[in-house]
Amino acid sequence: MQGIEDNQIGNGRRGRLRVFFGFAAGVGKTYSMLAEAHELLMTGKNIAVGYIEPHDRPDTNRLLERLPQIAPKKILYKQLVLTEPDIDQIIQQKPEIVLIDELAHTNAVGSRNRKRYQDVDELLNAGIDVFTTINVQHIESLNDIVEEVTGIEVKETVPDTFLQQATIKVVDVEPDELIDRLEQGKIYANENAKRALQNFFIPQKLDQLRGLAIQRASDHINRISGKTIGIQSKLLTVVNDGFPKMTEKSIRWTARLAQGLGAEWTVIQIRTQEETPTNIPLAEKLGAEVISIEEDDSFETIVEFAKMTGVTDIIMGKNLRQPWYEKVFVEAFDDRLLKRLNDTELHLIPFNEEKQSFFLKTRKVIEGGGKDLAIALGGVFLATIVTELMQYIHVGDQNLMLIYIFFILLVARMTSGYFWSALTSILSVLSFNWFFVEPLYSLTVYKQGYPITLLIMCLVAILISNLMVRLKKQAESSMEKEHQMEILYELNKQYVLADSRNQIFDISATYLSRLLNREVILFDRQAKLESVHCVGDKSSILNTKEEAAVAFWTANNQKEAGNGTDTLIGAKGFYLPIIVSGKTLAVLGIERNAGLDLENDQLNYLRLVLTQIAVILEQTELKNEKEQVELENEREKVRSNLLRAVSHDLRTPLTVISGIAETLGGSGDLQEETRQKLLKDIHDESQWLIRMVENLLSITRINIDTMKVNKSAEPVEEIIEAVYQHLKKVYPKGQVELQLPADVIFIQVDPILIEQSLFNLVENALCHGEKDQPVKLTVYQEKGQTVFEIENYGEIPLKQFEKIQTNLTSINEVPVDSKNGLGIGLSIVKTIIHAHNGTMEMTVRDGKTFVRIFLK
Repeated sequence: MQGIEDNQIGNGRRGRLRVFFGFAAGVGKTYSMLAEAHELLMTGKNIAVGYIEPHDRPDTNRLLERLPQIAPKKILYKQLVLTEPDIDQIIQQKPEIVLIDELAHTNAVGSRNRKRYQDVDELLNAGIDVFTTINVQHIESLNDIVEEVTGIEVKETVPDTFLQQATIKVVDVEPDELIDRLEQGKIYANENAKRALQNFFIPQKLDQLRGLAIQRASDHINRISGKTIGIQSKLLTVVNDGFPKMTEKSIRWTARLAQGLGAEWTVIQIRTQEETPTNIPLAEKLGAEVISIEEDDSFETIVEFAKMTGVTDIIMGKNLRQPWYEKVFVEAFDDRLLKRLNDTELHLIPFNEEKQSFFLKTRKVIEGGGKDLAIALGGVFLATIVTELMQYIHVGDQNLMLIYIFFILLVARMTSGYFWSALTSILSVLSFNWFFVEPLYSLTVYKQGYPITLLIMCLVAILISNLMVRLKKQAESSMEKEHQMEILYELNKQYVLADSRNQIFDISATYLSRLLNREVILFDRQAKLESVHCVGDKSSILNTKEEAAVAFWTANNQKEAGNGTDTLIGAKGFYLPIIVSGKTLAVLGIERNAGLDLENDQLNYLRLVLTQIAVILEQTELKNEKEQVELENEREKVRSNLLRAVSHDLRTPLTVISGIAETLGGSGDLQEETRQKLLKDIHDESQWLIRMVENLLSITRINIDTMKVNKSAEPVEEIIEAVYQHLKKVYPKGQVELQLPADVIFIQVDPILIEQSLFNLVENALCHGEKDQPVKLTVYQEKGQTVFEIENYGEIPLKQFEKIQTNLTSINEVPVDSKNGLGIGLSIVKTIIHAHNGTMEMTVRDGKTFVRIFLK
């Protein structure tokens, strides 16, 4: 497989699939595909031939020679050199359209994918359009009909779901013309041609296949164009694992109906055997949702499901080999459905199939039930001993039977399956008759009414034992589900406490590794390692470049891959994508091999856990996106704040300097006193501008991406001393009183930014407060916070402070400029304090203004 860094999906667009569809070999599918490719090549399209099956057909070969080709990959298998399309090379060259012949082909052993349609799917995911060919007999849902028509079971099939979004071009010829081609040797060589004429290429068979192909293409076109009958249909297929052929036939029949109606459909599998998988691969390949239920109470489950989901049609099999005793004593399943679901149409698919014989089932149980046999015989023996003791102490003959029934219940509780409890019931009746019914030690019964009593005892014992077995199975199933839900609940609690993706991945890997007792690994969407957990002290076998390449393929194609699948089967792990809203968030890898396989129940539970992981990862991403949006909004507020403040505060000093310059330049008769005053005004306004530039430069110390600053532990006294010295230089006549705590206080801040903030606030107080009154700067601690309080006489405009705090503007906005407003200085203070995770407040009372900064 190509390296991760080289195998990149193009622009993210999925390619389009065009299928040249025929009813038999030789109708001209490949020729038609090559001819259309030539037409597109003439229009300037970038076209390449990925793979064309070798043919001894001169016309086809002439078309092929004039097209660009990508050399196929050669694979050595059993001393034979086989050729397959080179998928990695095609993706690397990335033509607009690639031609791949024989869509239903099974790849050579050693290929990345088992089936060629999986190769095509990979090309489509890479954004490459694909032209391909297929015959009607290779469509999965038509497999049984084709077998009835031709008498041949086609092994190479393509799932209907793969062709759902394809455009189809039907390549059609008359059957007689096709037979003429065959006889002339244009399709197969002489030997093969004679064999085909005797078996497959028979006019009647070709006519039926041709009609089937046209009908299928028509259904497909109608569904794509939305021209189905327009009835909202919901289909339900009911199958039984005891009849595998009936299951396949019913599923394919429903798939064809769903294709024609454009309907959703569900398959409910009734499981009568514990070893039956809970999934049905055929149904899933054909686009159905599969639900597996136990045989007990299955009828009520199906009825309630049909009512709840609004099923319009139920499809199920009708066994023509039903035993006579079932016809006499058991009401037919379909008749019961018709009585309960009056508004639902029922479609019965006839089939001839027998269930596994009772003898084979019993033999299987006996072969593996030595322990259960001992428990059954021991139960009968103990029941006999206890009954002898009860009879000896004259408990009463009417109670002796109950002792046997009690032991039958114990055996049913301690053994598995129905066989052993039924055997115990029969042996108990025989034992009771032998030891306690006269004549003793004989199976003969003389006493009137006793045969009926023994018969009833046997029936009651069997019924009670079977009931006990059912209750035991239901209890075990309930306990297992309860255990799974408890585990999911605990896992979700841990997810809620997780603060980051890394913690989520670590929790998931650890939990699944301990649950499955094997190595578990998690990659991100670029196949970079996120977390890995091994069992015990074992070293990792999944944390390799080769396994990461499999994970990368899984993330890109959003399909399962690795050991146990049809793709990259040589991997040491089984990989599943974690997908939310069509986007791959991560890839889960699980150690898997022949000696450490995953059971079906484990796979189902694993997919359930994956759903939980996907949800929590999505929530984490949404949370991160929300934080990013909030950060962007905050940055935008800072920019707007600064721009608004700069536009106000720079306007006045620049206007003053410009006006004074014009006055000095245009008036030569100014008095010296006036000239000196004007020059002093220029100097003052220039100093104002310098301080504003210093304010702007201080903002550069704040990380604009995170709105955070670099903090260090600084003593408060040094910060206040620096502010005081700066104030004395700029405002030598300003009165500033300092009040500091007796103890030394250290705070985590950027000292330069905090000094700039305090300077701006004190400067505002000096400029806007009463000139003959001092400004008081006090530092103290309150509720674990360090408080800086600036107090001055006079009321600074509170409306302007509120406007800056909320970033609001209006037509009634209080004017801001360098002489009569708070302006850029207070805006920057707000930004600096926010970057320190602090708060700022301003109050006006008793003719005084108080500004407080709270820092943790």
